[in-house]
Amino acid sequence: MDSAQQALHAITERVQAAAASGTPLRIRGGGSKDFYGEPPVGELLDTRALAGVTSYEPSELVVTVRAGTPLAELETLLAAHGQCLPFEPPHFGGGATVAGMVAAGLSGPARASVGSVRDYVLGLTLLGGSGELLSFGGQVMKNVAGYDVSRLMAGALGTLGLITEVSLKVLGVAPAEATLKFEMDQQRALDSLNAWGGRPLPLNASCWVHDGGVGTLYLRLRGAVAAVESACKSLGGERQDSAVVAPDWTLCRDQRLPWFLERGERELWRLSLPQTAPVLQLPDAPLIEWHGGQRWVRAEPGQAQALREAAAKVGGSATLFIASQVHPPGATARFDPPKPPLDRIQRELKRQFDPAGIFNRGRLFASY
Repeated sequence: MDSAQQALHAITERVQAAAASGTPLRIRGGGSKDFYGEPPVGELLDTRALAGVTSYEPSELVVTVRAGTPLAELETLLAAHGQCLPFEPPHFGGGATVAGMVAAGLSGPARASVGSVRDYVLGLTLLGGSGELLSFGGQVMKNVAGYDVSRLMAGALGTLGLITEVSLKVLGVAPAEATLKFEMDQQRALDSLNAWGGRPLPLNASCWVHDGGVGTLYLRLRGAVAAVESACKSLGGERQDSAVVAPDWTLCRDQRLPWFLERGERELWRLSLPQTAPVLQLPDAPLIEWHGGQRWVRAEPGQAQALREAAAKVGGSATLFIASQVHPPGATARFDPPKPPLDRIQRELKRQFDPAGIFNRGRLFASY
């Protein structure tokens, strides 16, 4: 029995004992996303011993890795073969793990163009709340029953079970990339992004920010060399040095751009909206990504209702991404409460996967 198998055996026994006693467990990898979701509770269950790549077939565009594998380690391996995780999962520091990436369900700047984390999960193995190992999917798109159970774990924040291993679809690195810079206000930026979205352009990522009194849109193109060069000529703008601007896209991915760091005591809210949503009345000019679909807002504590109403009015939702340090933990729900039909479904899923209610209790919604 190797070290990973020994670790899995020990974790399984720990889960079985917790289920028998009703002891809540707080699943944790590198801890890079402890800030996200409701405050974690329960005894710490560290998954980092479940590490290592178990299968990688570059020609098949599939990699299978254990839960605690460092995300940076996986990305380095893929890069050596000219491949990547195209949805650009954020790291938030050096400790991010693969299972944490899936459980959080967060994607980077390219998400609007290439899809989200869940779109790349082919299958996984899960340790259920009774201490049994459950396998879903595999190196295929769906499991045999036809239900996408494996992808259900993306964004569940570990509330349904402990991911022990996951198979991911990967893609080759794009042959060409370019970033264009445009000075324009928010309305013009949204109008331009919507217009460009209807054209056959290799749009990959966008970031609009109002800084120093000037509105600036950064547009990243990725794809075939001919397509990128043609788009640069037709779109105009000021072409940036890719080597110079690449670190800025990484900072954007991890919410470490100056705009985010200048938040002070304000809270950071994430608004998920239709890309065609208009300019909203917000406490501060937002930072806009995903071609208008993701808008970051810096707001004082106590503005939750106004932000949620503004998002709901255009068919979106608002998440308290990072609470103020002066805000009492749990004072404001991090996620929009699910409507009655969804609430019933999510509670039933929790009951089926984790009957004793031991995994990351209250991490997604305080009531379960």
